Amino acid sequence: MNVFKIVWLELLNRKSQFVSGILSITLGIAVIVAIQSISTVSRENVARKLDNLGANILVLPQGASIDDYYTSDIDAPTIPGEYVERILNSTLKGVDNMSPKLTRRVKVGENAIVLTGILPKSEIASKPLWQGVGLIGTEVKTECAPTAPKETFEYLDERLQRKVVDTLQKNECLLGYQAAKRLNLKEKESLLVLNTELTVVRILPETGTVDDDRVFAHLTTVQAMTGIPDQISAIEIMGCCHAISEGLLSKLRNILPDTRITTINQIVSTQIETNRLMNKVSLVFLIIIFFVGSVSMGNFMWANVNERKKEIGILRMMGASKKIIYQLFIYKSIVLGVVGGIAGFVLGTLAGVFLGPFLADMAVRPVYIYLLWSLLLSVIIGIAGAVIPASMAAKIDPHTNLQEA
Repeated sequence: MNVFKIVWLELLNRKSQFVSGILSITLGIAVIVAIQSISTVSRENVARKLDNLGANILVLPQGASIDDYYTSDIDAPTIPGEYVERILNSTLKGVDNMSPKLTRRVKVGENAIVLTGILPKSEIASKPLWQGVGLIGTEVKTECAPTAPKETFEYLDERLQRKVVDTLQKNECLLGYQAAKRLNLKEKESLLVLNTELTVVRILPETGTVDDDRVFAHLTTVQAMTGIPDQISAIEIMGCCHAISEGLLSKLRNILPDTRITTINQIVSTQIETNRLMNKVSLVFLIIIFFVGSVSMGNFMWANVNERKKEIGILRMMGASKKIIYQLFIYKSIVLGVVGGIAGFVLGTLAGVFLGPFLADMAVRPVYIYLLWSLLLSVIIGIAGAVIPASMAAKIDPHTNLQEA
C-alpha cells in the first residue's frame, strides 16, 4: 500500500480542503516573515543610528583618567600609535570604526584652545553631525566585523579639489564652532598654532560638546607640531553592541594589556537594551503564531478524521495497520506544511516589501534565509497540529465504525 499515493490522491480530490489546510499555515507564516523582515531592517537602522551617537569604547593610557580625556590635560600620558595596527591585525570582531587622536591644550594668541590630531576619514565616520557640512568619512559597517581605516598615518598627496572634504593636508585644519567664534576666523583663513600656519578648510557645526572648542588637524601634523612622534592620546572605538556584551572589552585588554579600556555606558546599554527588546517582541509573535497555527491545523485535521471515518474503517479492513493510518495524516500535514511554508514566505515577503515603506518608513528587502526557516516552522506546526488527530484516527475500531456507517 503506497501511503504517499493515497495522500496525493486525497489532496487532488478534495481541493477545497487542500486550500483551507494550506491557508491555516500560510497566513501564520506570512505574518512571521513580514514581521521578521521589517524587524531585520529595523534592527539594522537602529544599530546604525546608535552607532551614529559616536564612540562607545575608549582606549586610554594606563595612567590616564576620563578627566584627562575630556579636559585635554597637556601633561596627560600617551600610547604608541601602532596600537591601532595591533587591533586591526588581531582580526577581532566587533570593531566597526576606530579613531585614534592626539590632543593637547595650546595657546593661540590670548585664547586657550584644544589642538587635536585625527585621521580624518575615521574621525568623520564617528561624527555624523560633521557630515552635514560636506565632510566624508569611512563608511561605518555594523555587522560586527573590523573596518580598517582607508587612510594611513602617512600624508596623502591628493589636494582638496572637491567640495567635500575627506582628508586633511599638512597645513590644513577643521575649526570647532565656538573656537571659530572666539578666534574670529572663517573658512579659507589662516590660523597660527605652535609656529605652524594652518588653513581653515571647514567650520564645524555646533555639537554642544568639547569638540566645539577644538582645532582638528591631521594626526601626523599634530604629532610633529607637539614633538610627540608616533604617539596618541586615545583611541575612540565604535564597537558592535553584541560584541561588547560578549566580552569585547576583555579581548581588547588582552591585546593591549598596558592600556585602560572603558565604555561609554549610556550608549552601550541603549544599544543592548534596544536589541533585546526587539528580539523579545519577535519571540512573542513567534510563540503566538506557532500556538494559533498548531491549533488551526489540529482543528482542520480533526475535522478531516471525522469526515473520513468510513474510509479509515475500509482501509483497516483491507489490512492497513494503525501505523499506516497514522502516517497518512502525518504525511498529509507535512505536505500542507511545505506548500504553506513556501506560500507564507512569498506572501510575507511581498507584504514586508510593499508595506514596510508605508507603515515603518523603511525599505524592506527579501531575506531568503527565512524561506528555510519558514519551511521548517510550517512543517513543525503541521506535525504538531496533526499528532493528536492522527493518533485518534489510528485507534478507530473498523468493525464498530462500519456498523455505525
